[in-house]
Amino acid sequence: VQLQASGGGLVQAGGSLTLSCVASGSSFRLIDMGWYRRAPGNQRELVADVQNDGTTDYVNDVKGRFTIVRDNAKNSVTLQMNSLKPEDTAVYYCAAKMRGNREYDFWGQGTLVTVSS
Repeated sequence: VQLQASGGGLVQAGGSLTLSCVASGSSFRLIDMGWYRRAPGNQRELVADVQNDGTTDYVNDVKGRFTIVRDNAKNSVTLQMNSLKPEDTAVYYCAAKMRGNREYDFWGQGTLVTVSS
């Protein structure tokens, strides 16, 4: 699976950004998709994911602010990020795994999100 991520950038606190990721190389309907982030000095964390059946999950501190959506027709997943906070500043990574696998093992290039206060 190859992943191409886009989006990111600089935004003021309270603003919004959208990250997008397009997958290729495998049947998208068999793939779970996720967005991870790594902030400076922190470990990588799973921010949100969407399973191949559309089930979504979020880390607690983005619930109600971030929305992950998959589009099976476009082999893509987006992460809509609203009410951004400075602590959301991180490099965000699109990730994929085959349904049934425990770990995400396909990665897109990171995209930097910077939220200024």
